[in-house]
Order: sequence, then C-alpha cells, then structure tokens
Amino acid sequence: MLFDGGDRAEAERYLRAVDEVRRAVRSSPLGANSSPRKSLTPGSAIQIAMVRLEDEFRHILVTKASAFEIDSLIDLGSLSLTRTRSDDQMPVDPDLAEADTEDGSIHLGRTEGSSGNLATSNVSSYRSTSSVHEVDLLPVDAILDLRSIAERMIASSYGRECFQVYGSVRKSAVELCFRRLGIERLSIGDVQRLEWDALESKIRRWIRAARACVRIIFASERRLCDLIFEGLVGDDAPFAETVKGAAVQLLSFAEAISIGRRSPEKLFKILDLHDALMDLLPDISAIFQSRALESIPTQVKDIIARLAEAVRGILSEFENAVLREPSQIAVRGGTIHPLTRYVMNYVSLISDYKQTLIQLIVSRPPVSSQLSGEDSGIALPNTDLPEPANQSPLSSHLVWIIFILQHNMEIKAQLYKDVSLSHLFLMNNWHYILQKVKGSPELQEMIGGSYLRKLTARFRQLATSYERATWVKILHCLRDEGLHVGGSFSSSVSKSTLRERFRAFNAAFDDVHRTQAMWSVPDSQLREELRISISEILLPAYRAFLGRFRHHIESGRHPDMYIKYSAEDLELALSDFFEGCAPPLHGRRK
Repeated sequence: MLFDGGDRAEAERYLRAVDEVRRAVRSSPLGANSSPRKSLTPGSAIQIAMVRLEDEFRHILVTKASAFEIDSLIDLGSLSLTRTRSDDQMPVDPDLAEADTEDGSIHLGRTEGSSGNLATSNVSSYRSTSSVHEVDLLPVDAILDLRSIAERMIASSYGRECFQVYGSVRKSAVELCFRRLGIERLSIGDVQRLEWDALESKIRRWIRAARACVRIIFASERRLCDLIFEGLVGDDAPFAETVKGAAVQLLSFAEAISIGRRSPEKLFKILDLHDALMDLLPDISAIFQSRALESIPTQVKDIIARLAEAVRGILSEFENAVLREPSQIAVRGGTIHPLTRYVMNYVSLISDYKQTLIQLIVSRPPVSSQLSGEDSGIALPNTDLPEPANQSPLSSHLVWIIFILQHNMEIKAQLYKDVSLSHLFLMNNWHYILQKVKGSPELQEMIGGSYLRKLTARFRQLATSYERATWVKILHCLRDEGLHVGGSFSSSVSKSTLRERFRAFNAAFDDVHRTQAMWSVPDSQLREELRISISEILLPAYRAFLGRFRHHIESGRHPDMYIKYSAEDLELALSDFFEGCAPPLHGRRK
C-alpha cells in the first residue's frame, strides 16, 4: 500500500498525480460545468485513482487503529463536558489544508517543513475539559494521511464512498467497545419483560456504560472525525455513519425504562437513570450538535421528560399503596410493623434525592380530597398536618406519606385485644419514625420543626398511655385505702384484706411479667428507658407499701405466700420486659 511503509515519496507523488488529473478535468470543456463523475467514463484515470485511494483509506483505518482498554478508562467517565463553538471561526490546521489557489489546485498533502503536529492543532470544533477523556484512536501520521485522502475523494465527488468506508470501519470499533462494556442489543419489549432484580442490575451497569460511551467513545470518535474531515464537509455525515446507530441502541434501553410499568421499588433506579441522563445531556448536545444528529439530543430530552413523569406517577402510587395497605394480621409482640420500616426507609432515600426531586415534584398531594375520603374511600382526620405555606411540594408529599403511615398504624393497632400492647405497638412505630427523621438532617429539614414536634408529642402521649393502661391497675393493689379497720389510718390493719392485696399484686405482676417479656421493643435505648420509667413508678410505691405493712404479714403464718417479691426481685424481673421471649425463672431474694 502506498501509505503503508517508510518511503513517503511514492505516496506524495501519487497525491500530486491525482491533483494534476483533477486540474485537467476542471480545465476540460467537457468537465467545466459538470462533476467528474458525470463527465468521465468508468475507465478513466480519476475513477481508478479514487478506487485506489478508497482502498488506502480503509487500510489506514484498519491497520493504524490504536489499541486501548476501555475498562481502564471508565473511572474517568464521570466528569462533564463543556463544548464551545465559534460560528465565525472554523479552525483548521494550516499544515493540513490550504485554500484553492487561483489555478484551481488544492494542496492538502504535507509539504516540506510542515510540522504535522496534530497534538497542538485546533482542528476539533469543540474544546473538551477534564470532564472528557478523549482517546487517541489513530496516530498523528495516520490522521494526516487520512485527511489528505479524504480531501481528494471529497473534491472529486467521491465523498459518499469515503464516508461509508470511514463509517463502516469506525462503527465496528464502536461495536467492539459496546461489547466490552456489556451493552446488549435488547428491544424495548425485551427490557420490559425482565424481572425487576435483573433490570435493576442492568440499569446500574447501563449508567456506568453510558458515561463511558458518551465521554470516552463518542467524544473520541467526534474528535477523530473532526481531525480528519473538519472544513471538508458541510454536515456530519462521517460521524453520523459511525455512531448514530450505536447511540440509538444505547438509548433504547433508557427509553424502555421510561415507558415501562411503574411500581414503587423502581423509583430510585429511575431517579438514578434520570440524573445520569441529565448529567450527560450537555455532553450529548455538544457531541451530537449537527443537523444530521439532532435527533439524538431530542430523544434524550424526551426520555428525561418521561422519566420525570414516571417519578411523579410512582410517588403518587406509593402514597396510595401506603394509605390502602391491607394487612390485617397483628405483628407479634407489638414490634415495628414491616410497613413502617419500608415506608420510612423509602422516605429517607427520597431525601437523598432531594435536589432532583425538588425540581421534579411541582404539585402538592391532594390532601384535602384524601382527608374527606373523596379519592381514597378512607376518611382521615384532618388534624396533625402542618400548614403547607412554607413547604416545598416535595416536603408536603413527605409529610403526607408519614401522616398516612401513622393513620394506617392507628388502624392496625386496633387488631390487638390488649390495650397496653396496642399502645406499645404504636409507641414502637412512632419511635422508629422519629429516629429515621432525626437521623437524616435533610429529611428533618424537609419535614420541618412543627410536624416533628407533633410527632414527638404523640410519642410521649403513647408512652404515658401504655404506662397507665399497664401499671395503674397494679399500683392500685398498693393503696392504703380499705386496709384499716374502722376507717382511720391509725386503726388496726385488716390482715385478711392485706393478704388479699399482696396476692392481687403478685398475680397481676406475674401476669404482666410473663406477658410483657414476650412483647418486643427492638430499640435497645427505648427498651431501657421504658424499664427505667416503669421502675421509677413501681419500685418506690412497692418499697413504701412493703415498709408499712411487711411486719403484719411476717408476724403471721406462711409470710412467703404473700410477700413473694422483694424490691430487688421486681427490679430484676423488669429486666426481662420487652425482650420478645419467655422470661427465665429467677430465684427470689430473701
């Protein structure tokens, strides 16, 4: 091959010969007013030259391609691209091209003394920042040769053949990169038939691959195309031949997700996809900026818009699902309901996407109609909701989700026959909600101080209600009223009544101990705080009662039948509460 060797003189002579033939064609009366393709016969010299240059062009593209490992470059693909273009300046390296001279000759070959330094040339029509990692797809001397050949072929009306050769060779290189990135050829139907677990993994891989495609592969192809064809063609035909099909293939996956079935578990991966495309959109718009490729940025914008609509729809569906969650089986031991964990973890993740969702969520939830039961069929109390005046629409949605979660828990609490357990169940769930809100500064800020104070007040109310429902009856056994014969505090004590009081206390405490040890408070700090609160109510009252009346029991027969517990025994027994398992048998202290 002419351009495949150390002797450059023959290649240069061939290019000069082509220029001479072209000048002859242009000066010929036959070809003065028509293109060489129409004016010359198939066996003419110009056609023979173009066939040879086409073969040379293909050979250089195939044999001179630089090897690089796409996997080693992907970590560099997370940055962004800033592209600028000056309409009044089409930068072309003077060493690569000269304007037509008066005699019609075109001198695009390297001349003596030219540096041929493409590394410092401004042929590329955009300036890439540290956001893009452009790979040198061909060495500098190969690019110079390709540009020289392309110049002659385009000037001889063989540009279409040149573009087709270029596109076919570079398209194969792009497809190879796609395979190495794991980008599959999946139709929209194929994507929509995938199970969510498989689809979730593919979304994660697609985002990584898309960044590499746009910021490494497509950007590098754009640069190579500009280096070879800048100023020679009026459109982006060579680049379109190379990457348009690959870009459509890449985007078909995201398009399938954007029009797929909506469900709450998909929200965050759809947000990841939305954010990735929003991040890539400036790069895509810069790289695919010509008329031949304008459909690509348009398609990306359409996908982003559909993903945004999907996010809004999923959030609405999630709210309805929380409101109507139908489970009618009480969770064992009054522990945190799975719905509460799911919803609050979901809400916490929503706060992680705050910046995106604030832009996407522009309307408030239909609280007024929901509260009256018009839309949901479930009448909710119109209390505990803060005024939305100073809240963003996203904040209003988060408050609304927590509110309907609480309402659902209030309904589920009615499944418990034991009122104390019902209060404990609600207390567990309110505590979990509070901890999730307080554990996320973003969520706490969006929920707002007003509603957080209402949540805290309700939690304290539930704790008080639990204590009253459980311990008032037991403490009632330790009252002095009714123990004194004659109705006076100084009168004698009725031992039979006193024995009955001790028996009643022992039976009530045994029952609560046995029952509430099986109840569950998953949070260790809350569990300990509850035990301390109970001990501060129970132990002083029991010590005082025991101190006043112990001698009346111990002076009689079988005192152990009535004084079953010391204060220390009670304190030890309280350590069994809320563990979610049967209590061990404790030895009583004498």
